[in-house]
Amino acid sequence: MPADSPREVGERIATRRRARRLTQTQLAAQAHVSYATVRAVERGARCPSDDVLEALARALDVDATQLRSGYQGTERRVHAALPDLSAVIAGYEIPQGRPNRAPGELAAAVGTAVEWRLGAQYGRIAAAIPSVLADAIRYVHTAPAREHADAARLLASAARTADALAFKYGARDLSARLIDLMRWAADRSEDPLVEAVTAYVRTEIFFAARSHAVGLAALEQAVDAAPAPSSRLEAAARGALHMRAAVIAGRAEDATAADLHLDHARALAQQVGSEGTYLGTSFGPDSVRIHEVSVAVSLGPEHVDRALSVAEQWRPPDSLPAERRSGFYIELARAQDWAGLRSDAFESLKVARQTAPQHTREHPWAREVAAGLRRHYRADAESLTHFAEWIGAV
Repeated sequence: MPADSPREVGERIATRRRARRLTQTQLAAQAHVSYATVRAVERGARCPSDDVLEALARALDVDATQLRSGYQGTERRVHAALPDLSAVIAGYEIPQGRPNRAPGELAAAVGTAVEWRLGAQYGRIAAAIPSVLADAIRYVHTAPAREHADAARLLASAARTADALAFKYGARDLSARLIDLMRWAADRSEDPLVEAVTAYVRTEIFFAARSHAVGLAALEQAVDAAPAPSSRLEAAARGALHMRAAVIAGRAEDATAADLHLDHARALAQQVGSEGTYLGTSFGPDSVRIHEVSVAVSLGPEHVDRALSVAEQWRPPDSLPAERRSGFYIELARAQDWAGLRSDAFESLKVARQTAPQHTREHPWAREVAAGLRRHYRADAESLTHFAEWIGAV
């Protein structure tokens, strides 16, 4: 896939601008660049510099990688943020003064960061999350008794968002420490739903260590400890645990357990009714369908027909978070590659890239499929070579 042309970048910027109902003059004012620059960039007459691209992305409320897919600034920003995050959590159990943000302002900042996480906008998270996490830690230590549970919930959510950077960019030790911070905050929240979310996220440790059987046992304990699904929120929390348990059971090659957990997740999704984000996790009928593909791919090539069957009948709607939609197409590409449908696999990878560029670029399975396609699939070879170079598969 060749590098984005100035025309392609300009068209993306213009499309985002129109979707936000901004004129070129308004976009220029909000981005603090000249009208002439916006006009030239949208026409494709000028390729925006990194600084201009970042300014336009901020004004359009997107990550710069969604405007220029080869943009490298996000990676630099993330890697620069990781040491800061490590320093912030080094002594999280030690009081360090009052937060810089008021509680309402902190809650809004955490909520915005969660939206960025669901949209796979990692560059924006990296710019904000160290200071947000530091304030969340300070708030837990200084909150009055009546606010202590809310402060702990905010900290758990901020730590989860920070972990999205650490885990996806390969900082496994930092990820494990952030999950420990989540568990510390969950204990202080005295909220079983926060504990359920923490158990969901903690599964990353078992995936990374390939300790799938132990991870499955941990998730099943979390399901048993979760509140009965008497409300929509409780049903979503339990359903998310079952979805995750189904995938890790697949990795453990336990098809019976995987199908059982999928059945439970499907029933709870019906109880919840509509797809939504509950406690920072997407859950509902659409998420369960995506996990049907995940489970089939986790179980291995002999289950490829299950994944392809889902994709023949259904595709994720645009209303789902970008990271989840991108994950669907990455896993579908793996199934299509196994089935010898290499042209389809490449198309799925391209959709994943268009949906969430950085999520796709950091996903090991996307890199693995791209490398395999480059070795064995000769059609559209130049485009595939460019894609493989972009994703780091060469």
